[in-house]
Amino acid sequence: MKPATAAKKLGVYLPATPAEFQEGVVSRAELNELQADPPQWLRELRQNGPHPRPVVAAKLGVSIAGLARGGVTEALTTEQIDALKQERPEWLEKERATQVEVRKEAVRIKNLKQEKADRED
Repeated sequence: MKPATAAKKLGVYLPATPAEFQEGVVSRAELNELQADPPQWLRELRQNGPHPRPVVAAKLGVSIAGLARGGVTEALTTEQIDALKQERPEWLEKERATQVEVRKEAVRIKNLKQEKADRED
């Protein structure tokens, strides 16, 4: 698979990976080995970053679109993410509240569908 696909599956930011990873092709077996026994560079990236946007969004408790609305378009390190959590900017609080509402709505819809399915049985 392409390095970008492998990086996505590993949850790391491709430009921060070693050159040999970026330039090569990753087999399914190699990906499984990286997941089962991550080398030091992979452990370091997962712990300290920079992290790709999906990971940043998850760590902040917001959506990827919420990151963009907040002006975060680049990969962030764990230190930068922690600083944002400490600062609690207005956009972050608003996006977190939005995410809570989105999750509540998803649960409500799931419950409605389940109730409808139960009535049809």
